[in-house]
Amino acid sequence: MGVALRDILTGFKRPAGNDELKGIAAIDSYNALYQFLSIIRQPDGTPLMDGEGRITSHLSGLFFRTANFLTQGIRPVFIFDGQPPDMKSRTIQERKEIREESKVKWDQARREGDLAGAFRYAMSSSAVDEYILSSARELIRLMGLPVINAPSEAEAQAAYMAGRGDADYVVSQDYDTLLFGTPVLVRNLTISGKRRFHGRVVTVQPERVLLSEVLENLGITREQLIEIAILTGTDFNLGIRGIGAKTGLKKVKSGDFETTVREKLPDFDPEPILEFFMNPPVTDSYSTDTGPIDRDGIWSFLCDEHGFSPGRVEPVLDKISKKEKQKTLESWF
Repeated sequence: MGVALRDILTGFKRPAGNDELKGIAAIDSYNALYQFLSIIRQPDGTPLMDGEGRITSHLSGLFFRTANFLTQGIRPVFIFDGQPPDMKSRTIQERKEIREESKVKWDQARREGDLAGAFRYAMSSSAVDEYILSSARELIRLMGLPVINAPSEAEAQAAYMAGRGDADYVVSQDYDTLLFGTPVLVRNLTISGKRRFHGRVVTVQPERVLLSEVLENLGITREQLIEIAILTGTDFNLGIRGIGAKTGLKKVKSGDFETTVREKLPDFDPEPILEFFMNPPVTDSYSTDTGPIDRDGIWSFLCDEHGFSPGRVEPVLDKISKKEKQKTLESWF
């Protein structure tokens, strides 16, 4: 779900050029996998599957998109969620209920021949389960890329790494990483290109948001940005009815945050949420080093085990291998 800050952040979203995207990208893996599972589907919303009925939409998105990253000079580092905080339990339950409801509507739309509706509901029914996570980790490992397991929220870990300079930016669709303090957020990187939204095809381009630019131009601190998010609602609280990002900004800048919370939500203590965003659980035990791709392992995993077309996989492996050889050659000079 993320935080509803779009109304005050729209003016700070800038197109991200190829040169700005080169470097180490800390990717919120759950966010990326969810996007792949939502978008990579057949016209009636059915996900891609192998001969045994296992979903492969995420593997397709992960392999082909990551290969594209590598040829563009983007070094992805995939970060996986750890233990969610207790205060996120409401959001987790709500997401589960939405998926279940969407699945019922998806089945009904398919029976009625409503392909547009079926695809839309299918997107909302996507779930990242243990199989999705374990198979994604295995493919990432075979591609020679680092996997980092966050102690809690992946976005918090990614923001921490970017803040230390161990990553050049964080990749996520949500704005939460700004609350966690990432200097640079890149959106749409995992879904760029022509995509279908609400029955029409649109072109989606990567965009950058700089935290320093947001805070300077809005005239607020990062702590105040978090306060705005708390007023509008986060993954950890519902927010206050009738308060959007623009109203929240006005209240925070006028010093009315605490007063508003006391008046509207007298039994609610925002301090644990503020503290979690400012000082989330993170780890220093990680590496962004890359290794050689396991070409035979990828072939076996995708083609033999999951039924991918060799005619599609082989050219991509050739492209990655060529790029890898170029890097090795350049390191000698």
